[in-house]
Amino acid sequence: MQGIQLSDLPSLNAVLNTVSAVLLCAGYYFIKQRNIELHRACMLGAFCVSVAFLVSYLTYHYFYGSTKFTGQGGWRLLYFTILLSHTILAAVNLPMVLITLSRAWRQQFTTHRRIAKWTLPIWLYVSVTGVLVYLMLYHLG
Repeated sequence: MQGIQLSDLPSLNAVLNTVSAVLLCAGYYFIKQRNIELHRACMLGAFCVSVAFLVSYLTYHYFYGSTKFTGQGGWRLLYFTILLSHTILAAVNLPMVLITLSRAWRQQFTTHRRIAKWTLPIWLYVSVTGVLVYLMLYHLG
């Protein structure tokens, strides 16, 4: 059996983003059900999967650099609009996630909830648009 190749990393990244999005949605569901243990497990799982994504993403781009989008017309405009919002929000999201998790870890639940109301939708958007960017870049362009 052959191990994972560097060329497999974009597909792996899309899978990791998908898993992260599912865990975020499940974590939100569980906190609404007041199931704190499952909420915590899902959110920590989403964090771990996102860290694995970041390592994989940085590794791929270190060795391969950028991949050019070759789509034209409306697809090109859509791709770069999604990519721009995704990139900006991904940069904003990282410190927000760390602050949100830190507040939960320190049991500062009032301030945790306050920032989590912003962190969750941004994190979810970044995860979902990461998959869209992958699909457009590797399967459309």
